[in-house]
Amino acid sequence: MIQIKPIFLLLTLPVLLLVSCGRPVAKFSYSGKTKAATAIQFNNESEKAERYEWDFGDGNTSNEASPSHRYMSSGNYMVKMKAIDSKEKVQEKKMRIVVDAPELCLIELKTPYGSMLVHLYDSTPKHQDNFVKLAEQQFFDSLLFHRVIQGFMVQGGDPQSKNARKGMPLGMGGPGYTIPAEFIDSLVHVRGALAAARLPDQMNPKKNSSGSQFYIVQGRPVTEGELDKLEAQKGKRYSQAQRDAYLKYGGTPLLDRDYTVFGRVIEGMDIIDKISENKTDGRDRPVDDIWMIIRPIH
Repeated sequence: MIQIKPIFLLLTLPVLLLVSCGRPVAKFSYSGKTKAATAIQFNNESEKAERYEWDFGDGNTSNEASPSHRYMSSGNYMVKMKAIDSKEKVQEKKMRIVVDAPELCLIELKTPYGSMLVHLYDSTPKHQDNFVKLAEQQFFDSLLFHRVIQGFMVQGGDPQSKNARKGMPLGMGGPGYTIPAEFIDSLVHVRGALAAARLPDQMNPKKNSSGSQFYIVQGRPVTEGELDKLEAQKGKRYSQAQRDAYLKYGGTPLLDRDYTVFGRVIEGMDIIDKISENKTDGRDRPVDDIWMIIRPIH
């Protein structure tokens, strides 16, 4: 008599062993513009894996299944992804990514509260070139936000603030030169505006900017009536777009056309709000030091 059942078991046993010995398959792709400061979405297409280890090639890592990542400098990066199953079996996938420079002139401004992304305007080339030059020289590293006024602005860039003792008066230092004013009618002090600090009119009738000190507008709500009054006082008219921006975001229009606006925060304004909440002394210097690091994004 022919025994069918044992033959069936012999035929199926190798298949069962093959399935149990399968390894994870590491596979991924990416989408989005491959430009510095722009988020790249990585799409995980792996199989038979339960966890993942990503190395983006710039010192940053992730354990998310499908992370997004932003490179803060152009260049060639080797991205590695490990797919790991429940038995700790691993397969690694590598892919080289070429990241181009951003289309805009951008800087990254790091603080104890996180990082901001700031656009420096092409329409104020003297200020743009100077700020990028100082950032490349690491001039701003470890300087402090030495003047903080809630509802108004936060100010920094005084080289004397580096390692300054507690309570030391600050705000008069610079790189030893000033920059000619670049007043552009289209650029106003809306929330997030980056502008150059300067000496008062009595000492500085040409309104030349400090070579390194800057401020970022936190601002407050602005009304139509306030803008109308400023137009009458200064003999300048706001465009509808500027009025809409002030009414939507707020700002400090009183400073318009007296201080050079040369950029704006495009990500991270919540950090300015956090800085502004700090306790300050009688000179508006934060009691606890708030450092900065500024890097250009090329």
